[in-house]
Amino acid sequence: MTSASALQSGKGHRDENFPVASILIRPQHRPVILAFYRFARAADDIADHPTASSDEKLRLLETFRASLMGEADSAEEAVTLRTALAARALTPQHGIDLLEAFRRDVTVQRYQDWDALMDYCRYSAMPVGRFVLDVHGEDRSTWPANDALCAALQVINHLQDCQKDHRALDRVYIPLDTMWAQGIGPEALMATAASPELRRVITGLAQRTRKLLDRARPFTAQIKDARLAYEVTVIQRLAEDLAAMLMRHDPLSQRVHHRKRDLVPLLLGATGRFIGTRLGRRKSPQPLAAGQR
Repeated sequence: MTSASALQSGKGHRDENFPVASILIRPQHRPVILAFYRFARAADDIADHPTASSDEKLRLLETFRASLMGEADSAEEAVTLRTALAARALTPQHGIDLLEAFRRDVTVQRYQDWDALMDYCRYSAMPVGRFVLDVHGEDRSTWPANDALCAALQVINHLQDCQKDHRALDRVYIPLDTMWAQGIGPEALMATAASPELRRVITGLAQRTRKLLDRARPFTAQIKDARLAYEVTVIQRLAEDLAAMLMRHDPLSQRVHHRKRDLVPLLLGATGRFIGTRLGRRKSPQPLAAGQR
């Protein structure tokens, strides 16, 4: 039988589109966040492996679930995360939710509409942000804004990789009803350049993603930890720029990723936004404690 280690891509947290446990995060929080990332990366590599069978992938993902829940010790990354979570009295539920997304990656190749895609994002993306918030002890009232941001990041990734996902894995995350409305189907993703119809689909989805990002804009002000709030501001600004790029550029034939030279003005803009948000947060009246009323 295939082992999980044999299916690993070698990709690390520095290879991701957005920061993972960056230097902005307090040092005491980075180890558990990296443990969560390595668990997710290993499970994702299993689900995305181009030659392993579906049965083998599902078997290995079940070893991750069992190891995370303490029913087995066979998946090293899951055992490491389980230990880190126990040391901080954190729930394993966010990891369990992620495993549901990876199982869907194995068993579901198409999404009928936007609602189906958002339901997938509920498991594939939202748990990541929720986990980081729990690590920082943030209030769960931040979850709606977190969920909007995380879903936006996921859709951006799907649009960036729409051709690669279809070609390598026969997966289509672009909702089918948006393509049917333009008289096309998934085969349009295999062209060397997007047709006008596919461009309209991608532009429309990028616009819906901007609406998610609009819903996420209050997120920074809701976060108590300033360093985490700054990282979220940076991620939000990067995501807004990528969504705008997807409205202008064709991901089948053009680059829709940031270059290093793009980052300086984006980081400066995020810094200005962060300062304004935090100053506004300090000026806002704080609720009185029960004894002060």
